[in-house]
Amino acid sequence: MSNFDNEPSLNKIDDYNGKESKQKRNTVRLIVLFCLAVGAIFAYLKTTSLPSDYVGTPEQPGISTSKK
Repeated sequence: MSNFDNEPSLNKIDDYNGKESKQKRNTVRLIVLFCLAVGAIFAYLKTTSLPSDYVGTPEQPGISTSKK
């Protein structure tokens, strides 16, 4: 049966088994580095812009739940 010769296989793919081109390898590296950089920027912005959970003023610190 010659139909099996036309079936796709991993060995027929140009990028299989470490045979990818240098340009494709560099493109993948740049995309990964870009995603890591964007993630680092978002993580930095998230950690530096967290609002304070403290509710109160220097005159009346905190929330009083007792009735006066």
